[in-house]
Amino acid sequence: MTGVNPPVGLVDRLAGEIRERILTGAIPVGAQLRQADLAADFGVSRTPIREALRQLQAGGLVEVVPNRGAVVRIPTPWEVRHAYEVRAELEGLAAAKAAERMGRRELAAIRAANEVLRKQLTSDADDATARRAANDTFHTTLLDLSDNPWLTAMTERINQSFPRYVSSVSLAGDDRMREANIDQHEEIIDAVARRDPQAARAAMHRHVSSSGEQLARWYEHLAARPRGR
Repeated sequence: MTGVNPPVGLVDRLAGEIRERILTGAIPVGAQLRQADLAADFGVSRTPIREALRQLQAGGLVEVVPNRGAVVRIPTPWEVRHAYEVRAELEGLAAAKAAERMGRRELAAIRAANEVLRKQLTSDADDATARRAANDTFHTTLLDLSDNPWLTAMTERINQSFPRYVSSVSLAGDDRMREANIDQHEEIIDAVARRDPQAARAAMHRHVSSSGEQLARWYEHLAARPRGR
């Protein structure tokens, strides 16, 4: 009904579902977010969709562009570099703490995750979804082992600010960078396996910094493309 605010819970749910589509790439960066299409897709009126998009705009995932309306915002390279500078410190600390708490089950989990990434590198049927899942398992396992909810929440806040599928896309077709990424994981695994917090922190810091720079360069190339391509 016109003039009636939609239930907050509905708006939050819609914002969450649209956010997940953006983060996973179901709705890619730069795509238009047409209220009518989203309303039909979710089976709701335009009003809660409009409020959900405002919520996502406040969070930085969506922006309103003249003559286009709401679109999935393309982060600037400097934003990515600044965010990953912080993330490198956070995940470096998490790796150091994980090295002190590493158990056999957790060590097996991160080794298995990295093995999935290595097998995908030489697979004829490369599976981006499997790669993202394995990478998430690797990082999440170490974050959980840090046993610090503030550390986990702050890292997650950074991760939620950028579509996570882009990290996988930025490495697609670049076997050299993908192999370097896997080797960096191995350095982290070796450090936590021998319970060396300083080495684990340094290895994770290098890894996240390298990933951030790769991502920033991808966004630079995207911004340089002619509009509409």
